[in-house]
Amino acid sequence: MPQTSDLMPVEEHLAQILDACAALPPRVETVDVVDAHGCVLAQAVTSAIDVPAFASSAMDGYAVRRAETEHARPDEPVLLPVAGDIPAGRTDRLALEPGTTLRIMTGAPVPDGADAIVPVEDTDRGTSTVAVRVAPRPAAHVRPAGDDVRAGQVVLGRGTLVDARVLALLVSLGRPRVDVVRPPRVAVLSTGDELVEPGATAGHGTVVDSNGPMLVAALREHGFAAERVRAVADDEPGFRRRLDEVVAGHDAVITTGGVSAGAYDTVKAVLSASGEVTFRGVAMQPGKPQGFGVLGAPDGRRVPVFTLPGNPVSSMVSYLVFVAPALRLLAGQEAAGLAGVVAVTDEGWRTPVGRTQLARVVLDQRPDGLHARLAGGQGSHMLGALAHADALAVVPAEVGEVQAGTRLTCLLLRPRPAEEVTHDPAR
Repeated sequence: MPQTSDLMPVEEHLAQILDACAALPPRVETVDVVDAHGCVLAQAVTSAIDVPAFASSAMDGYAVRRAETEHARPDEPVLLPVAGDIPAGRTDRLALEPGTTLRIMTGAPVPDGADAIVPVEDTDRGTSTVAVRVAPRPAAHVRPAGDDVRAGQVVLGRGTLVDARVLALLVSLGRPRVDVVRPPRVAVLSTGDELVEPGATAGHGTVVDSNGPMLVAALREHGFAAERVRAVADDEPGFRRRLDEVVAGHDAVITTGGVSAGAYDTVKAVLSASGEVTFRGVAMQPGKPQGFGVLGAPDGRRVPVFTLPGNPVSSMVSYLVFVAPALRLLAGQEAAGLAGVVAVTDEGWRTPVGRTQLARVVLDQRPDGLHARLAGGQGSHMLGALAHADALAVVPAEVGEVQAGTRLTCLLLRPRPAEEVTHDPAR
């Protein structure tokens, strides 16, 4: 793949970031089990108990000795006296006397001596005497102790993401606390003399800091704790002080702006001089100016710092391609990028030879397959096209012009039906 000589391929820049993050120790902590949601297990989980802990009924019905009801027929029911009820939640241990039955509810403990449950639908629903009209199968509707999980069984492996289903299993094991890899706490720090705070109206020569709220929202959508730090001006000592503050209180830092080659590119000037961050051009559009490094915190931690371009589209694309996979790795997850689909272009456009283009496109499902068209202007400052785009169409670096009818991989910005998703090409 041809690349501009002084630009690094996208894949190589991502690989270097992931290698650096993989070398950082995970942030492991013990949390209340209900607070483990969204985290990754730091250790395998072995059950100390059987689940369920007792044999229980899977149906509302009658607990019986099967041998006493094996000849039951609709026209020749077996009559049994009902000796009592067992509601769900009853904790005393009961025994079923021969020649009797106990009415039982779903989830209630099966009494000693009973080996089958007759559903109410197979009876006359009697409360003092019941007519059993259908012979139950062996162990019918009895959930044995340990039917789901056995004591001593490894039920969840290290690295398992605790989603709602996994959380339910953890809670059922009766574990009060669990060891997890804590998702990184991320600070977002925008820089630039031209920035005004969100909620203000931009005037002549100023712009609203959209990068900060945009990236914080993206981080939270991806399950990370995120904090927007008030934007700082192009002042080198001021930026250094603010950066040191956020490094001390966070596990990762994202900066936007100040990474190009201008006279007021403060981020690059400060961090290049110290040698803590490597800045380079990456062969992509948008998002060419990139920087990454690992800084030391006062408590000895190593904190990755991602320095992204200031143009909002470049910043968002850079976050999706480089930062999100790295943060997933820090959280103990796989370093997955955006899922992709293949779509046919409805139109053509020119692209920069030597740079992988990530074009904002709208997707349209038609009878002959998925189609893509440009979402609007492709300038790196144009948030309108980004807001309306469904995906980023990946144009290889060797292509100088996309022709109508070209098949392109498109990285999804919005969910698509599962049958359309082909692979994860951003990884």
